[in-house]
Amino acid sequence: MQWKNSGFKFPTKKVIVNLAPAHLRKEGPAFDLPIALAVLAVAGIVPAKMLEGAGVVGELSLDGGLRGVRGALCMAEGARREGLRNLVLPESNAAEAASIGGVKIFGMNSLREAVDFFGGALEVEPAVAEEDGTADETNDPDDFADVAGQRFAKRALEVAAAGGHNVLMSGPPGSGKTMLARRLPGILPPLTLEESIEVTKVHSAAGQGSGALMRARPFRAPHHTISTSGLAGGGSNPRPGEVSLAHHGVLFMDEFPEFSRATLEVLRQPLEDGHVTISRVAATLSYPARVTLVCSMNPCPCGYAGDKRRTCRCSAGQIERYQGRISGPLLDRLDLFVDVPRLSREELRGGESAEPSKDIRRRVAKAREAQHRRQGGSNSALAGRALREVCALRGDSEALFGAAIDRMGLSGRAHDRVLRVARTVADLAGADQIAVEHLAEALNYRRSSFVGR
Repeated sequence: MQWKNSGFKFPTKKVIVNLAPAHLRKEGPAFDLPIALAVLAVAGIVPAKMLEGAGVVGELSLDGGLRGVRGALCMAEGARREGLRNLVLPESNAAEAASIGGVKIFGMNSLREAVDFFGGALEVEPAVAEEDGTADETNDPDDFADVAGQRFAKRALEVAAAGGHNVLMSGPPGSGKTMLARRLPGILPPLTLEESIEVTKVHSAAGQGSGALMRARPFRAPHHTISTSGLAGGGSNPRPGEVSLAHHGVLFMDEFPEFSRATLEVLRQPLEDGHVTISRVAATLSYPARVTLVCSMNPCPCGYAGDKRRTCRCSAGQIERYQGRISGPLLDRLDLFVDVPRLSREELRGGESAEPSKDIRRRVAKAREAQHRRQGGSNSALAGRALREVCALRGDSEALFGAAIDRMGLSGRAHDRVLRVARTVADLAGADQIAVEHLAEALNYRRSSFVGR
């Protein structure tokens, strides 16, 4: 049908197509256009020489039109890596693929256009990359200036944004946990070009690309009924999960203990390594997952343990079981534990002006710039020798930390995380060395009324 609607006659009754290499599983409609052009080249309708050094991708509809495919940016990167000069694909994917650079991208609307292009009868200008407009900071409706009180929680989120640290907020219903979390992307600096390409590639592979280069950091907030494969990725044909779709952005998990234990446990490896590895019979795939995890929870099933105005109805056993839904190894991978108490009447009605997100963003951006100049990445990724060198303690700071390790019973992983947070606090202050006050603030974020920790 596509041949007839495009004005061509199928040249033979039988065609054998060899999709080499055979050991790689093929799926999806992206082979439609290259197969059609190959058949037409054999029939002499398309000059075979013109197809040399060109990549072709696209799905054919019954009317001969071209439909977009997922993973266009990844295909463009592969074409550049293989040294191809040109890449021809559907018009809807052209701007996205052009973001990669190093290869000329030509967008087509139909099989007829592609034939005319390769035959020399149609001239097409190479596509130009477009930027996603969602990075416009002036249009962000979620501003920290709208959040009353909660100075400690705001400061903790500023530290988390500056260093890429993971946060757990605990407090009664209505204290502002979700409101705070949703304003975290507003204080994050825009993505760099390299980060934008990485994020766009992940969303393109998942079929969620907008057709333009993403410039705003992702914010993903999956419901607590999400499956394990929905969070980490997977399926018969593995696709990225929420933790990868939040790469270089924020993964917000509200009502943290309500997620299933098995679902939460899949976060342990991504939080430590910054990527997710999915193994299936057909292939093993790895997706990036460098996220800032923000979790919120109530302190108990009824939500009012420790509240000064409402009485908690939960027994000690119920509270222990509720908080015990989050495993110790997973909690050990979190950096900041923040209590978000109920606001007083004065805080709710006082009308005190709060600092806007744009002012916090400037400090965060300055701290991140210092980190990239020093070690080429965020403090949350520091490890090994780099961690010891960048987070070296001296004098009073060393004495304070030594005493805190014994008193708080810090694990080896918690030890490193406190140092990373202290380094971020120092960066926000513009200090070259970690001072006592920086370390004391970092240690304070390990103190919480959350007994499960």
